[in-house]
Amino acid sequence: MKPCAADIGGLRTGGISTLQPKQNADAALEMSLDEAVHSRSVEILALAAANPAISEDLALVLLKRSDLPVQAIDQLSKNGSLMKTRKVKLAIVKHPRTPRHISIPKLRYLFNFELMNVALMPAVPGDVKMAAEESLINRLETISQGERLALAHRASARVTSELLLDLEPRVIHAALENSRLTESEIIKALTSRDALAALINAVCQHPKWSLRSDIRIALLRSKKTSLPQALEFARSLPTALLQKILHNSRLPETTKQSLVKDAEERANNREE
Repeated sequence: MKPCAADIGGLRTGGISTLQPKQNADAALEMSLDEAVHSRSVEILALAAANPAISEDLALVLLKRSDLPVQAIDQLSKNGSLMKTRKVKLAIVKHPRTPRHISIPKLRYLFNFELMNVALMPAVPGDVKMAAEESLINRLETISQGERLALAHRASARVTSELLLDLEPRVIHAALENSRLTESEIIKALTSRDALAALINAVCQHPKWSLRSDIRIALLRSKKTSLPQALEFARSLPTALLQKILHNSRLPETTKQSLVKDAEERANNREE
């Protein structure tokens, strides 16, 4: 049968075709692209990845292989026809064997929620996840409120903690419900000079976070915590600890004085 596709690097796209042997090959191999993507040979996989005729579907078959050699990934990243497709770009970034010099530059071409997914994938190397988060954080000011709201519900802890400083209260409340958010991230946001009163109030009223002692301490150090809220939290702490907290607190002086007076009155009542 006469071949129906051009010989590209020794592999043809249709029918049974010949892979010309290279210096490290022992003999000529007969293989189509459909077969090549399932090969165990590093050379064959690299040739298939470099072939301009390889389809998006076959490229994705390659990228689903956990054993895909770096040489094949490198050739895919240089294949101009494939780099026009978003699915292949994303799959290359997500592959655990993709070298950093290939995956990190491609992050800039991903959509916001693609970046979010990259940051959440267990198989993606930690430094690539951090780069994806950083890229997403840098875009937050230009992302619509609807997208920020969706990100607040689903994003990683690092991105979600940035959304705690959002100007929109709905986004802040959504971020506080994100199961990935940690206590340390909330404390970091509460102690930030960019923390808004909306965040302070939301945390003070939150049924889970407002009960944490370290978060209560952070709230007692914030200048935006109201007197009623500060009184509630102060009463749950030992007097000596409260005095230490107030020493470094940014609460208004009048609020501090009220807390100290309330603590003294409670101490006197216990003695009587």
